[in-house]
Amino acid sequence: MLAETICSAVSAAGLGIAVVTAYRRRFLAAARIAAYSLVPVGLVMTGVVEWLTGIVFNPTVWIGFGLLGLAWLILFTTRAVERRSPGGSGKPAKKQAKARASADAVAPAASKPSLGAAAPPRRDQPSTTPADDFSDIEAILRKHGI
Repeated sequence: MLAETICSAVSAAGLGIAVVTAYRRRFLAAARIAAYSLVPVGLVMTGVVEWLTGIVFNPTVWIGFGLLGLAWLILFTTRAVERRSPGGSGKPAKKQAKARASADAVAPAASKPSLGAAAPPRRDQPSTTPADDFSDIEAILRKHGI
């Protein structure tokens, strides 16, 4: 009963503000305010407010929400612990053994440098220093009189 009264008062106040806004010749804003102010009364008439107050003030509903939260917490905690444990892929021992065997077979290929890694300098090429790189630039600048 109290929620319905509050919703009616909010709607009446909103419609009053819409009338004042329309009086100031801001008809678009007045129409929006009127639309928003009709929402609380519409919610009361459809029974949504009664349904919400039944949920909010019912302790059984809150216990149910608490149990759902606890279940969610347990599930995600176990997943986090499983990921952090040393063998924590969550796979059975047979699947873990297969994964290790396939990883051992791929290990020699993994020792090759990747595309993003810098290749080690070859011994037959002399290493270049930054001073060598700038000598070419300095020669070009001298040639042009700079």
